[in-house]
Amino acid sequence: MPDLAPAPVLRGNEPGSFAHGVLAERHPAIIRQVRESFPFDPDRRRALDALRDSCLHGVIEPLPDGAPDRDRWAAWGLDAYTGQSWYDVPWLWSESYFYRRLLDAVGHFDPDGPWHGVDPFRPVKLAELHDPATDEELDALDALADRPSDEWDRALLHGSLWGNRADLSFRLSAEAETVAATEAAADEGTAAPRLVADDGEALWTLLRPGATLCLVADNSGRELVPDLLLIGHLLAEGRVARAVLHVKPHPYYVSDATPADVLDALRRLIAHPGAAGTYGRRLWEAMTDGRLALRAHPFSCAPLPYAEMPADLRAEFAAAGLTVVKGDLNYRRLVGDRSRPPTTPFAGPTAYFPGPVAALRTLKSDVVCGLDPDTEAALTAAEGQSWRTAGTHALIQVRA
Repeated sequence: MPDLAPAPVLRGNEPGSFAHGVLAERHPAIIRQVRESFPFDPDRRRALDALRDSCLHGVIEPLPDGAPDRDRWAAWGLDAYTGQSWYDVPWLWSESYFYRRLLDAVGHFDPDGPWHGVDPFRPVKLAELHDPATDEELDALDALADRPSDEWDRALLHGSLWGNRADLSFRLSAEAETVAATEAAADEGTAAPRLVADDGEALWTLLRPGATLCLVADNSGRELVPDLLLIGHLLAEGRVARAVLHVKPHPYYVSDATPADVLDALRRLIAHPGAAGTYGRRLWEAMTDGRLALRAHPFSCAPLPYAEMPADLRAEFAAAGLTVVKGDLNYRRLVGDRSRPPTTPFAGPTAYFPGPVAALRTLKSDVVCGLDPDTEAALTAAEGQSWRTAGTHALIQVRA
């Protein structure tokens, strides 16, 4: 598909850029965290060390012989990028391929190895899911019991939106201390995350009884829980007849949700008393009768924008009454990982999408569009460019 706008693709070859920092700092930190989380044998530890060295000083190497998805990655550009620096190819591609190579390093795809199928990020995912703060958030549902339906709507939509701050790869980055300080200031009332674009009212008008909602999930744990609560609310209220939750077929970007993570989140809900437990049991039942379905399409882990989605996925989104795209990575894939002015209308980069689409996202990377010029000017005057990447601002955008 041709480019939708003449804007340069983001790459990580500019020192000091956000993309460069992810490749040079975040990825080695993730390797270190994975290495320390499991008693890996010497071969696995050497493979992790080799991947770290490759990321910092080496070039992109092909997948090993026998890799189950070798042909798929060849179609996604691996043959063209083999031998090039991680920093010189499109950032979306190199960042995605890093996680694919990390799974190789830990033996995730080795059918004869002891680590076959093991999620290298599971310890941090579970720790985050069972954090006491999750209990506090679930308890807050009970306070809504007697409130009007529109307050439930807003609370659950914004819970799903701001739950996107629970991103483990983001918190492992070199800027984690800055993020923690910003959030602490927000808790004290000295600063507050805020929406930079809010099409929330337009989103509700696209939800219709009898229609199907597709929700493209981002993170597991404390983000996936409010996503499930939002789906449960829409099904219970008859706002949609069916929901399809799109997750990753294998571990990806540290905290991205897989089918196993959905089950963990459902069990977490069911085990909680009050409204949360009721939602959990209803969602479990909805999965058994088909009103809630899971999808784990291979393209969910592709290093490509959604403009290049395959025909079967395009047909599924075309049939939906609304597709909600969650999170920062999915936003980059939705609008294209390109350097555009923030005031570029959201409808332009998403014109290819085959049906109505909404984005719920907290800002953790440079890519953003659809902002009012005054909003962009105020943000830049107050914060420089950090508002794009700190995770303290969010947006709800809709293209009908």
